[in-house]
Amino acid sequence: MTAKGVDRTAARAAGACLTWLLLVSAAGAQSAIRLRDATAESGIAFRHTDGSGGHRYIVETVASGLATLDYDGDGLTDVYFLNGAPLKGTPWTEPPPRNALYRNLGGFRFEDVTQKSGVGDTGHGLGVAAADFDNDGHLDLYVSNYGPKILYRNNGDGTFTDVTRRAGVADGSKVGAGACFLDADADGHLDLYVANYVRFTYDNHVPRTIRGVPMYHGPRDYDPSPATFFRNNGDGTFADLSKESGIASVAGTGMGTVCFDCDADGDTDVFVCNDVRANFLFLNDGTGKFVESGLIRGVAYNFYGQANGSMGADCGDFDRDGWLDLFMTDYQNELPVLYKNLGNGFFEDFTFRTGAGAGSLPYVKWGTGFVDFDNDGDLDLFLACGHIQDNIERVDDSTAYETYNVLLENVGGKFVDVSAQCGLRSLPKRSARGAAFDDLDNDGRIDVVVLNSRREPTLLRNETANGNHFLDVRLQGVKSNRDGVGAQVTVIAGELIQRAEVHSGRGYQGHFGTRLHFGLGQRQKVDRIEVRWLGGGLDVLLDAPADRLLTIREGSSRKERGQEHRRGLGSGRDL
Repeated sequence: MTAKGVDRTAARAAGACLTWLLLVSAAGAQSAIRLRDATAESGIAFRHTDGSGGHRYIVETVASGLATLDYDGDGLTDVYFLNGAPLKGTPWTEPPPRNALYRNLGGFRFEDVTQKSGVGDTGHGLGVAAADFDNDGHLDLYVSNYGPKILYRNNGDGTFTDVTRRAGVADGSKVGAGACFLDADADGHLDLYVANYVRFTYDNHVPRTIRGVPMYHGPRDYDPSPATFFRNNGDGTFADLSKESGIASVAGTGMGTVCFDCDADGDTDVFVCNDVRANFLFLNDGTGKFVESGLIRGVAYNFYGQANGSMGADCGDFDRDGWLDLFMTDYQNELPVLYKNLGNGFFEDFTFRTGAGAGSLPYVKWGTGFVDFDNDGDLDLFLACGHIQDNIERVDDSTAYETYNVLLENVGGKFVDVSAQCGLRSLPKRSARGAAFDDLDNDGRIDVVVLNSRREPTLLRNETANGNHFLDVRLQGVKSNRDGVGAQVTVIAGELIQRAEVHSGRGYQGHFGTRLHFGLGQRQKVDRIEVRWLGGGLDVLLDAPADRLLTIREGSSRKERGQEHRRGLGSGRDL
């Protein structure tokens, strides 16, 4: 992820531009999706810094991700922003930059609770994941820094405690990246996968210029770094089993990560975006031992057999065939990659066939998510865009440091660029990094939060008004981990069948979507809900009304003589 976009050969650049023109020719279709900038009215005053002071360290370019989560259990989704820190040679300021937690007050209003919550870390924040690692009913936070990481335990009273030392998950002085909680061995305790980027130190930093213009270095200038795998001991501590698990058998330039059951064998696998190197897909044998299989499974490279400047990743069943697919963002003059799951965890690049790269080729792409913005039952795609080089226009006029984000609407398994129609092209240009997607005002429509490098964030309120219905599902594990991370939920409403999985950590080094969201179109009820828990448990619920949040507790349904036993859905509530 360097100025590699500037260094492409003329032939490849010409081919890429032709591809872009073909893809964007589908743009212009009408769309009901409407996103409105609600940042000014939100009360959020956070401003990001990447720690830069003119030295152009590579760790500036990859800051930062963010998380949306309900940290206080009040039913409203809160926002946690990561921040950079002054790097060597950058003047220290008082107060120092710090991460910020904003509590959702309802009505799209937020208050800064950073100080009283205790999560205002002043490290150089890169990635974050949220999960209930100790199964006490409260979401905890893991922050992946350049330098020691931080594990915040949620005390359940609106405050957090730094338990990093006791838990044993500081992970040294590495350059962090995406992080994910997953139950690798299905023992009911969430383990922790921590991607690391490159072996950067201040001593091995070398200034770089292109045509006399100072530029940031990229990952090719540094050695790759293996990831870390921590096994949860179930007593508040973790054991570093990176070697024993097979995770440390390969070194990469990790960035975004997402954990999911790619082959439907009942355990959780790990996909890792590697910057200008082959991506990893760690296949789990069910006991927490992994084999890296990205090349064999088809996700190491793109259609051309090339390694991308891979950034952020998400998974979802975009074509509703029952298999979870992958989407990955990447660098300038590279199309993002839609890896279609062909079945049993084998993938193929379907970007060209679906139009999933429309409108984004000239730009660097970061945060992303499979999101049903219009509740029609199809997963759309959001791409947060912005260059790493703040002076890129001086050497390349085909792109820009600050630009627009991209929204691709799913129209029957094909994607159309509706960025202009939905409102994104009317917003100020920014250089985005992390993006998170959740229903911030509980109106049944998924909203967007974008962390912008060196600026204030952008909050987009979804005001799509097409009358479509939805169902939200929140899981509560008993034998499984408390929040059902790794469980798969199938929702059937007439002929509409959707499948989703609960994740902890996704997108560009961030976290969102603990509460699963299903668009239903004009359907006013759901016929059947199936929850397949890690460990093999199955719950089946029938006849759920639409437009509500349904909490499903593990074991809340049972079978009698092979027939599903209908139980009341009293744990749900209207939104």
